[in-house]
Amino acid sequence: MTVIVISGGLSHERDVSLRSGRRISQALRDKGLTVVETDMGAELVPLIGSVDQPVVVPMLHGGLGEDGALREVLGTLGVPFVGPTGAVSRITFDKAIATPVVTKAGIRTPHQVALPHDIFRELGAKALMAALGKRLGFPLMVKPSRSGSALGAAKVEDAQGLSSALVGAFAYGPVAVIEQFITGTEVAVTVLDDGSGPRALPPVEIRPSSGVYDYEARYTAGATRFVTPADLPDDVLAAAQDLAVRAHEALGLRHLSRTDIIVDGDGNPVFIEGNVAPGMTETSLAPLAIEAAGLDLGDVFAALVELAGKG
Repeated sequence: MTVIVISGGLSHERDVSLRSGRRISQALRDKGLTVVETDMGAELVPLIGSVDQPVVVPMLHGGLGEDGALREVLGTLGVPFVGPTGAVSRITFDKAIATPVVTKAGIRTPHQVALPHDIFRELGAKALMAALGKRLGFPLMVKPSRSGSALGAAKVEDAQGLSSALVGAFAYGPVAVIEQFITGTEVAVTVLDDGSGPRALPPVEIRPSSGVYDYEARYTAGATRFVTPADLPDDVLAAAQDLAVRAHEALGLRHLSRTDIIVDGDGNPVFIEGNVAPGMTETSLAPLAIEAAGLDLGDVFAALVELAGKG
């Protein structure tokens, strides 16, 4: 088979996607696989058609990479690929949909309100700000419903900051989510399912030097300290891993996912969001978890490619 790694695209996360794609491509080549790297564009479908026994590894982040659109096309073409289906990707990528799905499965989540831009515009900011503050309390987290890498996300301390935070979130999409802010330890749990059922890898604790795990903190070397496994009691680590596996299953994910979690002051893990295409750069969380589990990145993706190729 030939592995086609797709990265780049036109989302705000293009640079991160290209870095992820290069790293995974090299890791697969190091295992002896034939790899073709490509970007999104008009040449993609002809390229796939020209390859004998293609298996696609989508390394696109945000936008078309995680909203299910590309995966729907791959499914229509009958091309196997690593990662969840298009329908599952759409659900997971949209925080306004994923959070209720996970909540219904009995998993602890923040209280959340989804606010479309047209409602925000038509009803007026002043009345909405007061209602949201009363319902959820402060501080709050505001973020685009469909975006990654913390783009457009902001912590809001009081009502005065809510309107500008919403404007910032709407810059990345037509719907914003406003969530109860959970104070605690931020961890990420990667779930791997290479054919024997989903299992959680060691949780990675996130300690940004700025205090905020924003885009710069995520992708600037040295801007964030990562502790693997997270510096938490064993029972709390196990609870976080259990939550990640349950969320993975509730959302219908497959192969590889990452769940972002806040462990609150009482040691309770709280689901924040799921990721269908975790970053694979040198500062990304999933590769840290893979390494901490004693696994090799190339071996992991080679196994997932083989699994996807078998259908």
